[in-house]
Parts: sequence; structure tokens; C-alpha cells
Amino acid sequence: MTVHSRYAMWALALALVVVAAPSARTQMRYARGQNVAPAFEGWERNPDGTFNMVFGYLNRNYEEEVDIPIGPNNTFDLGGNDRGQPTHFYPRRQRFIFRVVVPKDWDTKRKLAWTLTSGGRTDVAKGWLQPEWELNPDVLSENNGGGVLEEGNQPPVVEGSPAQTVTLPSPATLKISAIDDGLPKPVQRRPTAATATPAAATANPDLNTRRRRVEGLRIRWIQYRGPGTVTFDPANAPAVYGKPVDLTTNVSFSRPGTYLLRAIASDGQLESTHEVRVTVNPGA
Repeated sequence: MTVHSRYAMWALALALVVVAAPSARTQMRYARGQNVAPAFEGWERNPDGTFNMVFGYLNRNYEEEVDIPIGPNNTFDLGGNDRGQPTHFYPRRQRFIFRVVVPKDWDTKRKLAWTLTSGGRTDVAKGWLQPEWELNPDVLSENNGGGVLEEGNQPPVVEGSPAQTVTLPSPATLKISAIDDGLPKPVQRRPTAATATPAAATANPDLNTRRRRVEGLRIRWIQYRGPGTVTFDPANAPAVYGKPVDLTTNVSFSRPGTYLLRAIASDGQLESTHEVRVTVNPGA
């Protein structure tokens, strides 16, 4: 099944849901107090024959960031509770957040389950090697709002600071650098309705160009794990085309503990990550 046919099926399913649930427009939006639901995104093939089970999540809050420590409320049914999942959850839908590697002889019908309990509710996401759910860069780009993947585009290359130890209230200083292949190329903006000629104004628009949110190469920081609140100053670097991006960030912590921070470099279609573990000791 092609990528496009898969999206056609999903679009049809979404249309049926909308028709069957006309009250969706009046659905309540909650700033706080709601749960976080895990989501299975699909699977990938690795060069060594193993597979990646790819997961994300939906934090049903529009503002509240939720923390769920590794343990009975944030667990997998394979190889112990900790399979590299996040413990800090940002609001709304977050896709393709982490990958769990399973062996090359993994049974195609065997399911891998991630369970989250929060806000008084337990949800389970189950992943298996369903052929239609195989992921590739085209699917990642489409789902991340990048539109059809530009031919030849490769993910950015990112590197940065190693693990650090700081003592409260001192911040950690983290440095990140990213380079890219210059793809996708900048979108050629169409004339606006006010300046377009009648012919241009009535021409069929390029829907993929309208969907794509390409801004060039950019970097942003997120908190992946940690027992307290993290403040990034600054949290991101403005997007640029055609040259490397460097970002130096001071990171403050509200309480001692071990934190895992993730820098995400994106070209608007594909992403790469760099993680830094920071040990925060209590002050005098």
C-alpha cells in the first residue's frame, strides 16, 4: 500500500468520525486536569534486521505539562518498566517521540504495550509489525507538517554538550550545533490576492506548498525527563537557510535530581536529536 493510499484511508476514517459525531465542534477544551494517552505511531526497519516500535502521546491538556515517573504508572510489558519513554509530557499531540528496539525474530503478531496512568485514567498503546504501519521518511514528513518529502532530503546532523553536573542554584550551560543539506529548498511564495493577476488568482494552488511549514534549519530544547521544572534561556534558535545553526542555552532547575534534556534539530521535514543528562545536586 502506498503512502498516499494510506493517507486516503485515514482521511476517509476521519470523515466518518466527523459525520458520526456532529457534537465534536462543541467538545470542551481543558487547560488542566486531563490525562496523557500513549500512542503507537508505527514501526521501522533497522539495518541490522531489528525493528523500532515508534511511540508518541496525546496530553489532553491544552496548557498543563504532566510528569509521570517510570514505574507502575509509566511502564512497558517487555524488559522492565524503562524502555526509554519520556516522563515529562508536553500539552497536546506529540508524535514520534521515542523508539523501542525489538529483536529481528520478533513475531509479527506479538504486541508491545506501553501503559500510562494519569488524571485518574489508564490508557494502553499496543504496537506490532502490521505491514501497513511501516514508517519511512515520507510518512514522518507528512505527519510532522512538512508535506511531501523533497527528493534527496536527509535529516540534519546535530552534536552538542556531554553530560554535566551542577549544584543549585547554578544553571547548566549547554551548546548545540547542527548542519543540514539545504533541503527542502525555500518555498516560493505565491502572490497574494491583492497583488496577483486575475490569471494567477484563479490558478489551482499547490496544496502541498500551502501545507508545508518549512522554515529552514532550526533547533529547540525540550525536557524529556526530570523531577522538577526546567527553564531554557533561550529555548530555541531562529531558523536559517544555507549555514550551520549554533545555540548556547542556560538551563535552570527547580529541584535536585537527574534530568534528561533533548535538543531537536529540524529542517522542516526531518528531525535529529541530541540528548544531555544533567545531574543537579542540592545547594548548600
